[in-house]
Amino acid sequence: MKFKKAIKWILEKLNDMRGLFSNDLGIDLGTATTLVYVNGEGIVLCEPSVVAIQRGTSKVLAVGEEAKRMLGRTPGSIVAIRPMKDGVIADFEITEAMLRYFIKKVHRRKVFIRPRMVIAIPSGITEVEKRAVKDSALHAGAREVFLIQEPVAAAIGVGLAIQEPAGNMVIDVGGGTTEMAVISLAGVVLAESIRIGGDEMDNAVIEYLKKSYNLMVGERTAEDIKIKIGSACPLKKELTMEVRGRDLVAGLPKTITVTSKEIREALTPPISSIIESARLTLEKTPPELSADLIERGIILAGAGSLLKGLDKLISKETGLPVHVADDPLTAVGLGTGKVLAELKYLKQVTLQTRLEH
Repeated sequence: MKFKKAIKWILEKLNDMRGLFSNDLGIDLGTATTLVYVNGEGIVLCEPSVVAIQRGTSKVLAVGEEAKRMLGRTPGSIVAIRPMKDGVIADFEITEAMLRYFIKKVHRRKVFIRPRMVIAIPSGITEVEKRAVKDSALHAGAREVFLIQEPVAAAIGVGLAIQEPAGNMVIDVGGGTTEMAVISLAGVVLAESIRIGGDEMDNAVIEYLKKSYNLMVGERTAEDIKIKIGSACPLKKELTMEVRGRDLVAGLPKTITVTSKEIREALTPPISSIIESARLTLEKTPPELSADLIERGIILAGAGSLLKGLDKLISKETGLPVHVADDPLTAVGLGTGKVLAELKYLKQVTLQTRLEH
């Protein structure tokens, strides 16, 4: 019996020592973008969640930025895909390959690294979807995996003292989902997750141009339009932009000019859904925490929070002050990194799984 305990103790110590050399990772595994935080170094990778593969096979040809440049431009033998959809894994095998590529890249292709990982996930995903994320990470080379809800990671990333007995509300507008949560005492009091985000806004722009101009544009062009002239509120000076695409009637290349007012109209449905979910979350919030939110306001994070005037519109509709995070793009990624740095203290906000041998 003593011998078994001694062996177990030695194995645990060896496991801990291995962790010292494993360059632990925090990962914001997003629908549109993946960020990787290396313990002690900060965010070292920010690349699109896109993989280019040989059609009909699982052979990976390119990952990240290189693969995104191929979207809509590939020959018949190559297909560029997003393995994440609405914040969850749509293609298990390709997600695993993508994670393995990112791990090798940040570890400069060292072979024997088996890092511990903290991965941010949408708050509304199912147990099956959680298991898919864990399994992908473990098969990609993780030694141990911790899952943390995206709004909690965002709150930690922007520096909110979530362990205090006070209400904090975070809205994280990502590519595939919008996460909102009221947090107190390091726990989620209320959470709402809707599968509407930046991708849905891009699709709204594509559909608007189809209906209004018979013009077909790709995902990248729609995203560019949204970033450059998209807005949630009227602008002091309305903007215009030349857009190139394919005429659906003639089938030939065509150039049109669109205004920020038109794009705002196109974006109204997805933005209205986000605001409605925020109001529903606030309606369910306990009175004491609601009182805290009057003073503290709402924190906006995620790439979608950079849409012009979104903070003003949410503030107008909820009656609460709204603050955009200093760096909304990296808030969730930084949060996973802070969890890594204080793992014992913050274990209460994560769900752990170990790799069984």
